[in-house]
Amino acid sequence: MKKTVLTEGDEGVRLILRGHRSKQQSSSVVQQVSSRAPVHVVYGGAHLFSKDTPAKLGKIALQTLNTYVSDHLEFAAALGIAECRTLPRSAAEADSLERALLKESAALRSENFPAWLASEVYGRTKQKLELEPVEDLRIDFEDGYGFRSDDEENFHAVRAARELAASVKAGTSTPFTGIRIKPFSSATRSRAKRTLQIFLKTLAEDLEGSVPDNFVVTLPKVTDKKEVEALSRHLRKIEREIGLSNGRVGIEIMVEHPLALIDKKGNFALRSLAEAARGRCVAAHFGAYDYTSSIGIAASEQDLNHPSCDFARNLMLVTLRPAGIRLSDSVTTTLPVPVHREGRLTKEKTFANKAAVFAGWQIHYSNVTRSLSSGFFQSWDLHPNQLVARYAAVYRFFLVSAEEQGKRLRAFINAATQATLTGTAFDDAATALGIVNFFRQGLDCGALTEQEVTVATGLSNDEFRTYETNGFQSTKMSG
Repeated sequence: MKKTVLTEGDEGVRLILRGHRSKQQSSSVVQQVSSRAPVHVVYGGAHLFSKDTPAKLGKIALQTLNTYVSDHLEFAAALGIAECRTLPRSAAEADSLERALLKESAALRSENFPAWLASEVYGRTKQKLELEPVEDLRIDFEDGYGFRSDDEENFHAVRAARELAASVKAGTSTPFTGIRIKPFSSATRSRAKRTLQIFLKTLAEDLEGSVPDNFVVTLPKVTDKKEVEALSRHLRKIEREIGLSNGRVGIEIMVEHPLALIDKKGNFALRSLAEAARGRCVAAHFGAYDYTSSIGIAASEQDLNHPSCDFARNLMLVTLRPAGIRLSDSVTTTLPVPVHREGRLTKEKTFANKAAVFAGWQIHYSNVTRSLSSGFFQSWDLHPNQLVARYAAVYRFFLVSAEEQGKRLRAFINAATQATLTGTAFDDAATALGIVNFFRQGLDCGALTEQEVTVATGLSNDEFRTYETNGFQSTKMSG
């Protein structure tokens, strides 16, 4: 496959930007993105949010990338991309085969897949940071905001809503947005309800009676379905007051306590929590550190990859994924930031800064890769520098698997939707639909272009969409 270099006029870029209206369009509402699912979510304190926040985050991430990485080979080495470990660590060390990459050799992928992969992941990551650095943004009035006076939180609720409205009007808002309120426990429920009411009323006023598509309210530290029911009722009340249709605003529940998994009677709780939202629950986010703390894991052992977290994630998968609820994994707390930020930077300090950034990238890259492999296609980012490792992990995940997944899908379709064996992999209709979903996710986040999907699957765009919409007619296995 020929190396793909996207420009602003290419289909791949249009896919990356899908979901936005141009600045010239007068509509006050962003375009609906019906099939898309974000690959990450950024949580940021409400007091810091502005209409320029997504662009600022992307600028910081790009600056860090350009400061510490000179080329695709150094980038692959910095992240520890497994398939690229045999490559030189910089272009200066590269032999003629790696340098041929710059000439876009049509046979490069088959001749030297590691070099091709390093270049593609690097190039697409940079382009993503330039065009759409943030896919999903949560304006946070909980942990990222803290406890403040009522007057101060009221002020920030109004201000943050107006900033979000301004970004929607300017066409610079993220495809997915939302607000995280305080828990609906007895201690903070009234404050959470007040903040939500102020925010939504102000937002709707500024957007002439509407709110952005793909807008959600995130409810943290859920322990009882009554909390979700109360939020759903409160949202319906607000929707009536501001003239929105019933269910216009979605709900995300946060799984941060064992009672969100198994209730006091010993019954599985997750499905009932989602159903308590009365059709509004669109996603569930896992909070690994609150969860491990609540079950008594020592602080020194609390980690995203602790076995107890695997238990929680697996329950989320088997309980909520079949119901069509999007799942988000938790956060990487080791940040890729320089350790020396003030004073004159000596050679030693510069080296230490680079090592710290690379170490943070590697941890986040590893965690994101693990989440993807576990079926969680979304997880949290806390710092703009994490966006670099985020997109690198996502793009590597899709690019490494696209060719093989395409072969499996072609073999299945060629067998006229009979269950089939490709190599050592046995595929049926359910697997084929899973492969289609794999390519859709890759398209939506910009990891794959429509041309690449066509080459990999042998399907035209129209054929691909037909299978995506209608699925595959299951047939009884013969023989």
